Amino acid sequence: MSRMKGGDPAHDVLGYERQPLDAIFRPGAVAVIGATERVGSVGRTLMWNLISNPFGGTVFPVNPHRENVLGIKAYPSISEVPTRVDLAVVVSPAPSVPGVIRECAEAGVGGAIVISAGFKEIGPEGAGLERRVMEEARRGRMRVIGPNCLGVMNPHTGLNATFAKGMARPGNVGLLSQSGALMTAILDRSFQENVGFSAFVSVGSMMDVSWGDLIQYLGDDPHTQSIVIYMESVGDARSFLSAAREVAMTKPIIVIKPGRTAAAGRAAASHTGSLTGSDEVLDAAFRRSGVLRVNDISELFSMAEVLGKQPRPKGPNLTVLTNAGGPGVLATDALIAGGGRLTELSPETRKALDDILPPAWSHNNPVDILGDADPERYARALEIAAGDPNSDGLLVVLTPQDMTDPTATAEKLAPYARKTGKPMLASWMGGTDVAAGTSILNGAGIPTFDFPDSAARAFANMWRYTYNLRGIYETPELAVDVAGGEIDRERVREVIEDVRSRGRTLLTEYEAKEVLAAYGIPVVETRLARSAREAAEHAERMEYPVVLKLNSETITHKTDVGGVRLDLRSADEVRRAYEEMERSIPEGFDGATVQRMVETDGYELIVGSSIDPQFGPVLLFGSGGSLVEVYRDRALALPPLTTTLARRTMERTRIYRALKGVRGRDPVDLPALERLLVRFSHLIVEQPWIRELDINPLLVSSEIQIALDARIVLHDPDTAEEDLPHPAIRPYPTHYVFHEQTRDGEPVTIRPIRPEDEPLMVRFHETLSEESVYMRYFHMLGLNQRIAHERLTRICFIDYDKEMALVAERRNPATGEREIMGVGRLSRRPFAPEEAEFSILISDRFQRRGLGRLLLQKLLEVGREEGLEHITADILFDNRPMQRLSRDLGFKLRRDTQEMVMKADLDLRQAV
Repeated sequence: MSRMKGGDPAHDVLGYERQPLDAIFRPGAVAVIGATERVGSVGRTLMWNLISNPFGGTVFPVNPHRENVLGIKAYPSISEVPTRVDLAVVVSPAPSVPGVIRECAEAGVGGAIVISAGFKEIGPEGAGLERRVMEEARRGRMRVIGPNCLGVMNPHTGLNATFAKGMARPGNVGLLSQSGALMTAILDRSFQENVGFSAFVSVGSMMDVSWGDLIQYLGDDPHTQSIVIYMESVGDARSFLSAAREVAMTKPIIVIKPGRTAAAGRAAASHTGSLTGSDEVLDAAFRRSGVLRVNDISELFSMAEVLGKQPRPKGPNLTVLTNAGGPGVLATDALIAGGGRLTELSPETRKALDDILPPAWSHNNPVDILGDADPERYARALEIAAGDPNSDGLLVVLTPQDMTDPTATAEKLAPYARKTGKPMLASWMGGTDVAAGTSILNGAGIPTFDFPDSAARAFANMWRYTYNLRGIYETPELAVDVAGGEIDRERVREVIEDVRSRGRTLLTEYEAKEVLAAYGIPVVETRLARSAREAAEHAERMEYPVVLKLNSETITHKTDVGGVRLDLRSADEVRRAYEEMERSIPEGFDGATVQRMVETDGYELIVGSSIDPQFGPVLLFGSGGSLVEVYRDRALALPPLTTTLARRTMERTRIYRALKGVRGRDPVDLPALERLLVRFSHLIVEQPWIRELDINPLLVSSEIQIALDARIVLHDPDTAEEDLPHPAIRPYPTHYVFHEQTRDGEPVTIRPIRPEDEPLMVRFHETLSEESVYMRYFHMLGLNQRIAHERLTRICFIDYDKEMALVAERRNPATGEREIMGVGRLSRRPFAPEEAEFSILISDRFQRRGLGRLLLQKLLEVGREEGLEHITADILFDNRPMQRLSRDLGFKLRRDTQEMVMKADLDLRQAV
């Protein structure tokens, strides 16, 4: 067994590892290329900001036309600077930038901030300049922020590599923005509000360094507690979602993105295409990554403060404590509108409040403790309300009245800031009279708001943030074994290739239903008939529902006869079919059967997919039928889904309430519907040739779920395979499923781990000895720690682009249940993605059977396929079996007496 540097991948990092972006955020030497003394110029302001805010490094002006700038010796080029430069700040004209970056790369500069404008924002010529800049940067492994940006500040080191006026105060909020003008306004306001920042970054057009890079970097930054983003475009969607999903678990990410009312993306012929709008897709992407989207700048920073100071609520229920009725009503309206709920006070809570409050108190939530409430009454009522098991959070409202003491009340409540374990917010309404009390509450870590509706909206946002994260990391059920044989992918490929070979993009209904059936999605049974008589004969033998089609390439007429559909080529065929079918249809197959079923037992839904230009395939679920565009009751989600995410998608529609059963109707089989959506999501991410897919209607009831109609449109046949859209979230890599045998001949499946494996991983850890745990983690880690849900989510809910965990699985011959025998993991280095570390852990029951060798061999195969160049590991001196295995498979080992480990390294470019 071996471990990765930093120990447990779930993730206890030992020490700080320098990262490439440190060259930008923590430089030792900075060169300003284009520095000048011309008053009012960007080059002069940058120089002044760098030298007037000591950051612990040296500034070198680069200007071939000056001997010095602001009294500092200037150099004609970066190559003549007498020391290695970490960061180059470039303000020279756009056409010169490719050459400047080439010189920087040759001089070993680690990073650059390109302030200059005149790139892709001006059109094709500027876009070509960007490509040339990136070619030069990649040759030197440089990272570049910009172009067309304000620059970067690191207030904790004093670095001010911007042309803004002033230096941000140190704090714990990382600010990322695509608008330099907005950043300067925020900076100016921050001085008045005494707001501090851990980083202040203008990203520009994100030629290289993207949102994902910056989120990942700030996620590792000890000074950053929350990240706020002003976003105009997503850029690299997969990178953004990947980084956000990982970081949002520990640090809130709050985004404001304008453009909610912008025109939706292109309308397509399908129902799904016409209903999909880019802003709705963006909301779905934010939910899928745990990002909280807000509507205005004030919310952006208030939510950063609230989520940074208070625990996240475990539910939507807020208890409002107030000394006036009106503010409580305002808070209630805002809470409900934001998706929160008022706590239903328990009988015990009501009785306890009866004992301490005047008889005229509201006897309900909001808890109106009346205008003469003194600090003691506030404190006692708060303690009782906080103890209600139904309550998930508290809002305390104070309006200044003659008998009110805002300052003393705040002092009395301040100790409860962390005492309750629930988020606590306050609204001290007024001006100077409440200022001291507000200051006391803020100092105690209780966020305050001028008005109670703002506070209630903040709580609703907190709950939305928690709810989204829970949806991502809640352990789902196994809906489909994508690693097994439940899906007939080969048949789907055959159907699609046959259609493409005929030059078609639209599948017939029969072909579309074949595709759905291959993924286990129930469809109306469809038979091909060569004549109307054969269709009638089929109808007599088969149970409803059934679709029968004439075997024709061209369909010009359709008719429904007694629940049996015929696709016919001429009016004569239609007439003859009617006559034939009227004589042959079994009793009870009248044409109103489907309608009666919908009206009495079932619901018509739509499930569909289309392509978003930023996020690739997008899934739609909602009310279906012929009025789908009228009702517009739908929810969007990014595939692939788990059963949890499928349920969350359904919950966002109005019809979901009906599906649970209303007015005496039986509820729909919701777990089965979740599984259907999961299968559908795998279909649309695993079959990239599908451009649009509609199931409308999908008929569901308490007993049946069946696709009555389906439509599939493929991408243009001339599309190159590498140009097909890719999902924003990498799907389960089924091509890394291997069927092997142990040394003694027992069948074993080696496959990538998946979120549904958490229960199996719990049982796996229960089988490990203390010695195995120590060999893997280099220290003792108790069972309760190893199987904690928060830890296992990091192990099972992985991003396959960043790491690959393979489990060795077997069927227990005695019980028939699946069990995990061992786990191997490859984790890429965050800022050196061509390198990865491996670790292996085998259950004691299955050691010495060749599983370790099998897992490591498959990890190396995966590493090569994923484009890795180096694989490393740290192995304890006592772990000689793993040392021998590593040597056998080509690793070079060296003894590191400082870390007391054997360092294993394999160059995959040379290894066979």
